[in-house]
Amino acid sequence: MAATPPVSDAILQLFADLATPTLANALDDVAFDGILSGIGQIVAGTRCVGRAVTVAEVSAARGAYSSDEFKVGHMIDQAAPGDVIVVDNAGREVSTWGGLATYAAKVKGIGGLVVDGGVRDREEMEQHRLPIFARHMTPLTGRTRIRIESFNVPVSCGGVRVRPGDVIVADGSGVVCVPAEHAERVAELATRYASDDRLAEAEIARGLTFREAMAKFKRI
Repeated sequence: MAATPPVSDAILQLFADLATPTLANALDDVAFDGILSGIGQIVAGTRCVGRAVTVAEVSAARGAYSSDEFKVGHMIDQAAPGDVIVVDNAGREVSTWGGLATYAAKVKGIGGLVVDGGVRDREEMEQHRLPIFARHMTPLTGRTRIRIESFNVPVSCGGVRVRPGDVIVADGSGVVCVPAEHAERVAELATRYASDDRLAEAEIARGLTFREAMAKFKRI
């Protein structure tokens, strides 16, 4: 099977203003369950759109691994400006990322971070305003508890398959993954649904009832 071409900058730009609920409607149309379950916004008012750079981790009790196996710096090195780092730590409540990593990623221009696991240093994250989405906020360090096994392999995050180069969009409502091969179609559908939302709002302002709006605009 031929590899899926990378998502172009032009297609990625189509996602810039699309909300995750609107994208979720469009993902239904291409029959992909792309909503990452249980992954929430850490820094209020932030959002990110970017190509996924994936990280696979394992966790165990304190002392199971060496500090050298906790390669958080390598995560940042793997990502280009605008990319979204997606970490699969199987939902474990141990931190794979903290305040100083947040600052380093912000300086590099990383688009955001999504972790099926834990992060820490909320106050520093709020200060630096990097979009971060995670299952847990916990003080517990990942040093000697987490081993980073591989980069840029398919992972499972929030119950969703995420591959390197898939489009990640995250906002206050949650996180979605759009498969690269569906990116253009999903963006086109979601743009149409966002337009319908605006039209419905305008008609409600002119007296249309919500029941009537629901009947007229099928995907609001």
